[in-house]
Order: sequence, then C-alpha cells, then structure tokens
Amino acid sequence: MKRRRLIVMGFMGSCPIAGVIWQHIHYIVGLQRLGHDVFYIEDSARLPYNPDTFEVNNEFDYAARILEHLAAEFGFRNRWSFCARYLPGNPTAGLPLKKIRQLYREADAILNVCGTQEFNADLLASDRILYIESDPGVEQIKVDQRVRSTIKYLRRHHALFTFGENVGTGSFPVPTHKLKWLPTRQPIVTDLWKTNRRPLPAAVFTSVANWSTSGLKDIEWRGEKYLWSKSREFIRFVAAPKKSGEPFELATDIKDDRTREKFLRNGWRFRAPHDLSADYLLYRDYIRRSKGEFTVAKDQYVRLNTGWFSDRSGCYLAAGRPVIIQETGFTKLFGGRHGLIAFQSLGEIAEAVRMINADFSRHSLAAREIAREFFEAEKVLCSLLERAGI
Repeated sequence: MKRRRLIVMGFMGSCPIAGVIWQHIHYIVGLQRLGHDVFYIEDSARLPYNPDTFEVNNEFDYAARILEHLAAEFGFRNRWSFCARYLPGNPTAGLPLKKIRQLYREADAILNVCGTQEFNADLLASDRILYIESDPGVEQIKVDQRVRSTIKYLRRHHALFTFGENVGTGSFPVPTHKLKWLPTRQPIVTDLWKTNRRPLPAAVFTSVANWSTSGLKDIEWRGEKYLWSKSREFIRFVAAPKKSGEPFELATDIKDDRTREKFLRNGWRFRAPHDLSADYLLYRDYIRRSKGEFTVAKDQYVRLNTGWFSDRSGCYLAAGRPVIIQETGFTKLFGGRHGLIAFQSLGEIAEAVRMINADFSRHSLAAREIAREFFEAEKVLCSLLERAGI
C-alpha cells in the first residue's frame, strides 16, 4: 500500500479513560505499521474531562499532558494537537492551528473514530473524512426517522463504516435509505496485549463496564424503546455466577444499594473502576490477569441484531483470555465453541464456563488466534482504507 498522510480524530484527550485511550491507540499504531504518516488531532468544542478530579471544565492541561505522554510512548511525538474550539481564539496544545489547517487540506484521509468529531469550517476543507461508528443502531434509526441533522452529517463523509456488521443486510431490521454502510470492527494491535503468563489459580472471569449510561442514547423506534446501556442486560443475567458455580468480577460502580446487594448474593465480586479508568496500563494488566471475560451487550445491539462486537473483548482475546459474551449476531462472522463463546441464556453461560475450565489452554490459544485472524490492526485498517478508496 502506498504511503499516505492520515489523520486520526477522536476524544482520548478530552475523555482520557483507559478503554477510550486503547481504542484510539490501536488506530494510530496500526496505521503506522502499515507504513503511513499518521497524525492525531482533537479539534472540538466539547469540554474535556479530568479523570483524576472527576471534573469537566474548560482547562485542557491534563489533556495536553496525557496526549504528549502517549505520543512519546506510541511513536507520534510532534504529530498531535488538541485544539480547544470552546475557548476564544481556539488555543492549541501540540501542533498549532495553522498546521492543523494545512493537514486538513493535504491529508489523504481523516478517520473520524467513533463518529464524535463535529464539523467546523477548517475541517470541511477535506472531502476525505471517514466515519467510523462504534455504536450501531441510533444513527440508523435517526435516518429512518428523517432527522435532517443526522442525515446531513453522515452524508458529508466520504465513506461510512460501522461496528454493526449486520447493518445494511437482511439481518438488521432498520432501513438504511440508500446510505452505504461498510462493516468494520475494532483494530487491535495484538502484540501490545500478548502475555505468556497463565492466569493464577484464583483468577476469575471479569469485565469493565459503565453502569449508568441509560438515557444518553436511548431511542424509540416503531413503538419500542431501545436502551444504550448494559445495566439491564447484566441484571437479566445476574444469576450467571451462581449458575456457573464460581464467582465473576465486575469493575463498575453501582450506586443503588439494593441492586448491588442482589449481585453480591448471586456470586459477583466488585472491583473499584476508578483507578483502572485513569491508568491505561493498569487497565491492560487487569485484563491480562483475568481468567477471561464474561460480559453482556447493550440492549440496542442485542435486540437490533447489529452484529456488534466489543473493542474491550477484542483486547481480552488478544491477551489469550477466552470471552463469553452475549449474542448480537456476530457469530455468523466469527467465534464459536473455542475461545469466543456467545450466549443467549443462563444455561449457555454455565456450559461455556464448564468448557473453558475443562481445557483452558485450548480456549486461550483459540482466543488469541481469533484476535489475530479477525482483529489484527493491520488487517482491519488495510481493508478499511482499501474499501474507502484511499
């Protein structure tokens, strides 16, 4: 592939929590390994979040420090910028605004990771902006509901990609109205997660989750409400540890005492998520030390049969940690009975635990093989750029 000048745009500076950081780093490093000239730019009117103080304000010194640190560690030093569009004069850290404008004009492609980048006059100088949607369902429903702002925003992109690999097929119920959605998935630089350590005997199935996200992207469609939250799905399968005969651990913060007690009675353990959220290396170590992952999917992903798959679960696979995850329609593409097992019932969860415990080495090897075959960053990103015509 010919060397290209590429920009990754996202929000790992303005929302520097571990899962978000890794999501973006995989794009940057993966594109670098393909031989491209890669820049990372944040250029937003959104106020940044500081995970140390739990504050959202107009200061961006924390964002600048974390981006400078990540740039030094992952090879994009002097190739990053944070532009505070929410302040007069649009002050920047890293590359100056003049350089940002030049990059927008000259870049062969701009990757709008997670579709969170709003347009401004400078960015619209490019006609090579690629929309990469990590949360399928809501935008497709808005298009079906004729929401003009959504349609206008999506059509301004050169190509539309989605983690909802069933979108646009007969397996997905929402009409796409002639918008061409291209399937993709989270790229994973698998060697960044590889570990030769077997989990300790005391290791358990774990996961990391935001608990109170309902309301952020909940949406009604054709008389039904679809939730953008995992909390209801976790509650549906609260008896999973008891049914499986061993504890599960969840790094989350459940505020409601009655709900938390219900989980504890059913064999769940809780891990405070705040240090994992603020430290991307501790987050990676937590995944590597786990026996595997047990997790559910958001209500929207499940009931709309999106074919979505978790970027974090991809990291568990790359670490050689088997994943037990709720079915969203992804199994017609990858996964099966070894390394990555989908479930729809409590009985299937218990059977998956039994199978993994009976031959952990086989499932661990299969997990890593799935990560390399289906999620390796260079494969995923090469395909994305080729299908976008870059």
